[in-house]
This record gives sequence, structure tokens and C-alpha cells, in this order.
Amino acid sequence: MGRANTKIPINPPNLIKKDSSEFGFDSSLSDMVFGFLDHEYAERMQESRINSQESSAFPDEDEENENNGSAEEDKSFWSNQEQLLQATLCRTSSLESKIRNVTKEALKEIQMSGTICACGRPLVGGCRNCLMKEVSGRLQNSEFNSAICRSKWRSSPDIPSGEHTFIDVMDNSSTKKGEVRVIIELNFRAEFEMARASEDYNRLVQRLPEVFVGKIERLSNVIKILCLGAKKCMKEKKMHMGPWRKHRYMQAKWLKTCERITPSKQQLSMGYGTGRLQKPKASMLTVDLVDMLPNMHCAAVAVL
Repeated sequence: MGRANTKIPINPPNLIKKDSSEFGFDSSLSDMVFGFLDHEYAERMQESRINSQESSAFPDEDEENENNGSAEEDKSFWSNQEQLLQATLCRTSSLESKIRNVTKEALKEIQMSGTICACGRPLVGGCRNCLMKEVSGRLQNSEFNSAICRSKWRSSPDIPSGEHTFIDVMDNSSTKKGEVRVIIELNFRAEFEMARASEDYNRLVQRLPEVFVGKIERLSNVIKILCLGAKKCMKEKKMHMGPWRKHRYMQAKWLKTCERITPSKQQLSMGYGTGRLQKPKASMLTVDLVDMLPNMHCAAVAVL
């Protein structure tokens, strides 16, 4: 079977490829890596709070020369952002919990086995694409409709062009909610890290899970919180905010139109999970030549 490619438009409520060496998981791969707890909160109320804070904090996204607030206001801003982020990450549904558990177990097994992918590098800490294929394959084996997603967007006056790959799961089991989409980003925290960020922003980033598993609504709220923090950080340091840090760019990575690629089970089973590289299969065109090489060498020596 070949792979099935589909394109799906995602419109959330109201986004450069990263080096594969950035993948690093804690040896224990504990729940803290995922950063989620099993509690239920009112999502609409949470989103309303974030939208209200966004409009009041930054009424004009292009206004870069606005004076910073007082020390008390700055402290209150960062405290509120941390509380909003913590509340957003603590919410989870039963579907998200199931997908998160499968993802966590898959990463744990891959790390413990030291699996080598078809590219000849370790899956964990080595090959991003092969690691995503392996995790997506484990999810498929657990009866989830999982795929590798490739988002790609054109440049605009506000943001440059770019592309990104990640994993998702489409679920149709709930007749009331309809189709639910869960995003899986294996290197989530690094997507928001900045080299010259303030302590307040770094503290906010450290609250992010290394591996994100959540619905698009939850991801949208997290993006808003972090992008607000990034803009506030740049204003406090009187630095220009790069377009790749803007809210629209980060949204484009996960929440806009993307291509879903579902590899066949045969593709997923080739080169993964064996702990060593597969032995290359000899072509029928080269078998006779390989067998003749010793004789050809002897003949050449005799002639000399």
C-alpha cells in the first residue's frame, strides 16, 4: 500500500525547521515531560480571559515604541501569564490522556531500546522524521487515526514563508462533539525558546512540556500566552521582535491548512524498532558480479 495524502483546513477560534539534535528526552520520561494533569476546567472561560488580556496588553501589534509599564504592572503581567498557562496545561480530556499515554510509552520504549532508524542514526536525539513516523505508527497500532502533518505557508507583509512537520490524531468517536483533532509536537518547548530572553519569559517557557499532546483549542491558547510573553519580553528589553516569533507565524505551524501523510503499515515496519540497522538486500543484478570478484582478482594476478 502507498501513502495516503490529504489536506485539511484548520480554523482555530481566535508558525523553520528545527535541527534534529534538539530532541532530548529525560531518561525517566516522566509525566513532567508532558506537563499535563487530569483535571477539567471551563475552556471557554479560559480562552475569554486570554483574549481579554491580549487586547488590553497589546492593542496594536505593530506599535513597537510603546512605553513599558511600571514594575508592579510588569510583575502582575508575568504572574497572570504563568497562571493562565498552568490552568491551560492542566486541563485534559479522556481522549487526550489516552493519546498522551500511548505517545509516552512509545518514546520510553524507543529510548530504552536505543532503536536505530533506517537513516543509521538513533531515533531519540537523532532523526526527527523517523521518530515521528515511529510514534505515529505506534498510535496507528493502538487504533488511532494518526498521521504526519506538513504545514507550509507563503510569505506575507507580516511574516516570512516557512514549513513545519508534526503528528496529529483525528477522532470521530464522539457523536456530540463531531471530529476532534489532537496535535502532537515532540519538541514543543524548543519552539518557543529565545537566546536573549528575560528571566520572566524563560520561566514561562520552562513551564511548557517537552512533548505537547492536546486539542487544537488548547494549543491555540498556549500559543497566545507565549506570543504575548515574547512580545512583552522584547519590549522590556527594547529589542525588535522577529517576524518568526509573531502570533500569526506560530499559528501557521500547527493551526492552518496542512497536508496529512499516512504511511502504510509496510512503510512503518521497515527499519524501525529492531535496535539495529537492517542488512541491505543484494540486488539480483549484483549477485553474479560479487561471486566472480575473487576469481577475477586471481585471474588478474596470473596475468601480471
